[in-house]
Amino acid sequence: MREVYEFLKQCGTYYLATQEGDQPRVRPFGTVNIFENKLYIQTGKVKDVYRQLKTNPKIEICAVLDGSKWIRVAAVAVEDDRLEAKQDLLDAYPSLQGMYKADDDNTIVFYLKDATATFSSFTEAPRVITF
Repeated sequence: MREVYEFLKQCGTYYLATQEGDQPRVRPFGTVNIFENKLYIQTGKVKDVYRQLKTNPKIEICAVLDGSKWIRVAAVAVEDDRLEAKQDLLDAYPSLQGMYKADDDNTIVFYLKDATATFSSFTEAPRVITF
């Protein structure tokens, strides 16, 4: 899990895929954090992605590093509405604190459960880890 976290942090931006009805939805994300030995992402409850995750918590993340290495992470996103989890993530991203507060009615974090991460590149065989 730590390796997945480090890879996503290096990329800066990753792409999160959800599903809305029979239509896949993909958007850029940038938040990733480790809290209580779980990998977390963050969004706002007012966003479509939140409603999509509530309906179907299965996600996939994809990110590319240096144009030659990439990761795909399939997981179940589990909502964690605890103030401590939200504050820890916001502390890791001070620039978000102008838009989000741990105790507002909008900020929400999810941890990844039953995750399978596949590291790939043009020069090496894929490597899979689970957490």
